[in-house]
Amino acid sequence: MKKLLFVCMGNICRSPTAHAVMRHKVAAAQLEDKILIDSAGTHAYHTGESPDPRTRETAKNRGVASDGIHARAIQENDYYDFDMILAMDNDNLHLIRQRAPKDATADIQLFLESAVQQGLSEQAEVPDPYYGGPQGFELVFDLVDHGCDALLKEILAK
Repeated sequence: MKKLLFVCMGNICRSPTAHAVMRHKVAAAQLEDKILIDSAGTHAYHTGESPDPRTRETAKNRGVASDGIHARAIQENDYYDFDMILAMDNDNLHLIRQRAPKDATADIQLFLESAVQQGLSEQAEVPDPYYGGPQGFELVFDLVDHGCDALLKEILAK
């Protein structure tokens, strides 16, 4: 089983979008028994909360459910329990790597790395939409959708 952890700062906008989109794609491909998905934040600002209402609304409008996703902070055991830890931006990537135990087994990388390599995205980072308007959440969803396609393609190729 491949275990993926998507990480942003607060785990209420970007990483839960990736969590929901990848869960949707994995279910559509009938791979739930092969790929496990979770999300977390580098900060514990929103522990236990559901994704931001704008995140949920954007996903719902695109046919993707965010049910059952609740914010949590990344923990030390995540560095061993997950195969891949995927950061939404370079700031969070730096924090994740900085906090990683020296013997961590997870592959830590930028989420959109595969999408950039496959030509599905020109952007390497998923911007934080929290302080912006609805268009920011739409952009996040689009970037995450491409990123999940690229990641799933990469996983299936291995």
